[in-house]
Amino acid sequence: MKRLTTLIAASLLSAQAMAADKVELLLDWFINPDHAPLIVAQQQGYFAEQELEVSMVEPADPSMPPKLVAAGKADLALTYQPQLHVMVDEELPLTRIGTLIATPLNSLVVLEDGPVKSIADLKGRKVGYSVGGYEEALMRAMLAPHDLSLDDIEMINVNWSLSPSLIAGKVDAVIGAYRNFELNQMDLEGHPGRAFYIEEEGVPAYDELVLVINNKDRGDDRFARFVAALEKATQYIVNHPDAAWKSFVSYKPDELDTELNRRAWADTLSRFALRPAALDEARYQRVGAFMQEQGLTDSNPPVADYAIVP
Repeated sequence: MKRLTTLIAASLLSAQAMAADKVELLLDWFINPDHAPLIVAQQQGYFAEQELEVSMVEPADPSMPPKLVAAGKADLALTYQPQLHVMVDEELPLTRIGTLIATPLNSLVVLEDGPVKSIADLKGRKVGYSVGGYEEALMRAMLAPHDLSLDDIEMINVNWSLSPSLIAGKVDAVIGAYRNFELNQMDLEGHPGRAFYIEEEGVPAYDELVLVINNKDRGDDRFARFVAALEKATQYIVNHPDAAWKSFVSYKPDELDTELNRRAWADTLSRFALRPAALDEARYQRVGAFMQEQGLTDSNPPVADYAIVP
């Protein structure tokens, strides 16, 4: 009888596994605390509860995930709201279905004991950046209230070497530094930094990380279930941050259980979208207008064209 019961249980588990719908998610970067709700949803079985078998892929080229989704070669991608506006303007068939990080992480970072105490102090100084176009637009918007323009500073492409370039004195500030990572990295290296938050300096607030699908998949119920699992994981993180940390690092213990990630985890908890499916259309319209005003897009289409509640 015991053997029969075991066989029946095994058969049920096998049937559930066979019934699970597969979803391939392309991440924006290597796995880090920004992705905590995704990892916790996987480790705590919340995706499985929604009858989903989710695979998460770290990209070789961070610019490719949404493009692959637009080409129909992946189900879902993690990208940045400002980048979504650009891609929609380029007529890529993408739709936002959820938010992972609900505030900007991007910031302007300087050395805490350096000469830059305000944005006005940037006049005549060097600012490092990684992504041309968008980060220049951020600087333009942040400088304007101080009667400065891009002509008053020197923009230097430091690739992805943001904090090292700042610490080495190659630049006086860096734009594009994530407030939850670069500041902690600099502190660990003995060179504390200070951040100017872009949403407090003339740039409209936006969702840092969003989930996008191909327009043709708008009616696919896998994604409503995916976002439901994400919300449950976020609630678990907020309610049980220590247990959630253990769940997160269990995904890749040798890579994730570091002091930098531990610090970044604490600084990211308040940034997660508590209601990942929720959509603030007015906010998206404001960001779209900013992108158009800065010359990054040609138009600001209706939000319903590129963002939905699944």
